Amino acid sequence: MAEDKLDIAGEDLGTSPSRIGDPRIRHEIVRAAIWTGVVGLAVLAVYIARPLLVIFGALVFASMIDGGARLLGRALPIGRTWRVAIVLTFLVGFLYWLVSFAGATISREASEFPAIIEQQIGQLIEYARSQGFSISQDQIQNYAGSIGSGISTVTRALGGIVGGVTTIILIAIIGIYVAIDPILYERGVAWMLPRHKRDAFYVTAARMGYTLRRLMAGRLLGMFVEGVFTYVLLAYGGQLFGIGPVPMAALLAILTGLLAFVPNLGAIISGALMVLVGFSGGTDMGLYTIFVYFFVQNFDGYVVIPMIAQKTVDLAPALVLAAQLIMGILFGILGLFLADPMLAMIKVALERRAEQNDAEAKQQEAAENGA
Repeated sequence: MAEDKLDIAGEDLGTSPSRIGDPRIRHEIVRAAIWTGVVGLAVLAVYIARPLLVIFGALVFASMIDGGARLLGRALPIGRTWRVAIVLTFLVGFLYWLVSFAGATISREASEFPAIIEQQIGQLIEYARSQGFSISQDQIQNYAGSIGSGISTVTRALGGIVGGVTTIILIAIIGIYVAIDPILYERGVAWMLPRHKRDAFYVTAARMGYTLRRLMAGRLLGMFVEGVFTYVLLAYGGQLFGIGPVPMAALLAILTGLLAFVPNLGAIISGALMVLVGFSGGTDMGLYTIFVYFFVQNFDGYVVIPMIAQKTVDLAPALVLAAQLIMGILFGILGLFLADPMLAMIKVALERRAEQNDAEAKQQEAAENGA
């Protein structure tokens, strides 16, 4: 009987020809398949990371619209679509004011801004030379050019897919659709999950949405407060000390407000620009701009943020800065802006996972005690 199962070469015909009998060879093949899968997932992540980042940016934008719509819902008993339309109308109106009414002043100041910055950098170079440092302006320009080319190379990674303007349009369109009916998209994602995991997903999604709304509310309020306070103090506050208005107060206020969206790095950049412009008007004005910078940043950090977001989104500053550096290198400006919200979402997901693990451990312990 056994001989009937053997062919001319003596092979066992009852065994599948695709089966590998040696366990060591099977182990090596499994390892190779795992590594191949890991490499494939890494390559796939590289190709889809940028489009996913655009989608995440749209979710961040949708959370801001959703927060405004929810806030209006407390006072206006109207449909969600109308409330979203009101929020978008306010946004368009603000952009129109910024371009039409403030555009002329800002453009005039912006044309003078590079010359003042270059002049102040030249004075810093002269001061460094007087202290014994060998620094030339050509070296500074070469370094700046190298940094600029590196940033442009990173930014082109995203721009090569959709382009800068198209990216903003895509984020706005997707965000508006999600903000109008977020339950539709939340339910669609839940349907792709196993039935026993849907309840946990809804809880996690609700907590992520709440956290993101609080984070963006604090960020927008901080941008508004920093911009207004900076403009008032630079344009009118100096008169109390006999200094006079700081040049380019409107431009510096808008830059401070916009850069406030990026914590840590934004404050450093806006503060450096403010101080450079301040010292162009003399030592007293430069010292006054330093005072304005620290006053505005401390007011925002110790008054505004704790009232809005600190209890909900408590992120370590060093961790936020590290995430900004990594996201900025990988994805340019868009990654820098979205690093903080993404880090907050990762934190919420990890906290939810820890809660689920604790709940499962308690259930298992109760089952063992009952047994």
